Amino acid sequence: MNSPEHPTGPQPVLLVPDPDHPNVLRPATGEPSSASTAPAGGDTAAPEPNAAKAAPFKRPTVAFMTRHPAHFIALGFGAGLSAWAPGTVGTLWAWAAFGVMQPLLTDWGWALVIGTGLLLGWWACTVTAKHMGQPDSSHMVWDEVVAFWIVLWILAPADFSTQLYAFALFRLFDAVKVGPMAWADATFKGFGPRGGFGVMLDDLAAAFCTLLVFALWRF
Repeated sequence: MNSPEHPTGPQPVLLVPDPDHPNVLRPATGEPSSASTAPAGGDTAAPEPNAAKAAPFKRPTVAFMTRHPAHFIALGFGAGLSAWAPGTVGTLWAWAAFGVMQPLLTDWGWALVIGTGLLLGWWACTVTAKHMGQPDSSHMVWDEVVAFWIVLWILAPADFSTQLYAFALFRLFDAVKVGPMAWADATFKGFGPRGGFGVMLDDLAAAFCTLLVFALWRF
């Protein structure tokens, strides 16, 4: 016979609500066991959300832009942070920057700036697209910047009205995504170097179409 002073049966365990999950009971002392993670009432506790799988965000911030050199380039040195038509703002930034640099650069200088800008843009857009979780965010405007530089460089010297027509045509072709723009956008969509190349390519196609219109008009 078992002695009342020395019971040999299973000992009762005091369960208390978990501080972080009030509907889950855990032992009052000791490490929580897997058997005690079931919520009161026999229901199964819902799994914790996976914090590593953050949803893509649509609008970058200054903190995001300054976190990585690629972000700074891809976002057009801040032009892409605009909440209103970032592609248009980026093209306007390119126009202003061209006006500042034009008196300082020869054709060879422009060739070097544009060639370097294309390679940097490919890398920057590839990295930034991955970090933003979006393959071709409208806030990545470096593609507009370099492509519009090409347009203005080839048209130079050009008066203000010619540059304004070029701006309007370029924005139109970049927005409508038809013909070569649609092909480039659909063929090279996605993440990685291929996607980064596509980000740059569809704006280069818009620049080509803009220059084609001017060539046909002057002819």
